[in-house]
Amino acid sequence: MTVDREVLAKTSLDVAPLLLGAVLVSTVDGVEVAVRLTEVEAYNGPDDPASHAYRGETSRNAVMFGPAGFLYCYFTYGMHWCANVVCGPDGVATAVLLRAGEVVRGLDVAMSRSPRDLARGPARLAQSLALDRAANGLDLCDPESAVRLESLGAPVPDRVRTGPRVGIAVAVERPWRFWLDGEPSVSVFRPGGRKRMATRRQTGTP
Repeated sequence: MTVDREVLAKTSLDVAPLLLGAVLVSTVDGVEVAVRLTEVEAYNGPDDPASHAYRGETSRNAVMFGPAGFLYCYFTYGMHWCANVVCGPDGVATAVLLRAGEVVRGLDVAMSRSPRDLARGPARLAQSLALDRAANGLDLCDPESAVRLESLGAPVPDRVRTGPRVGIAVAVERPWRFWLDGEPSVSVFRPGGRKRMATRRQTGTP
């Protein structure tokens, strides 16, 4: 059973906490890996200068403009892929970045793809699930899709935390990162900023 598209047709700020505890599954070359999401970030299109869609639609970000329930994958720092769940009404570019998770099926395969820290951090999460350019635009609500959102989470409200997003240079004050308290896969917070981002490019840190 996959998630109903209508559940995702809301703003990123509404959808982001619903994705905590959700299970994202990929099947590549007949091998399945599943990750339970523990950390996400909301990006709100034209109202959010940190969003890829802030300046309008391009060939790169077209998937973000809907409809909801599709996967937006992008290449960053010249070496990493990151994955987002597209949400919101059709035509409005709002999405949730998948930052971290716990591998719950296919652990050996995930470790062979990402031996360090598994799915901790958006690049390692995508690597664990083998998400790249070929996954961009896949329908997460289709049970036959190679990548699908198997279920939404049901996190205990007392465990849900919010705070600033990580590794961005603008709109850094917005508390649009959501995570499950006590999960070892969750990022260690470091403030964003241009100096920090330049260091990440040099070191290749995802």
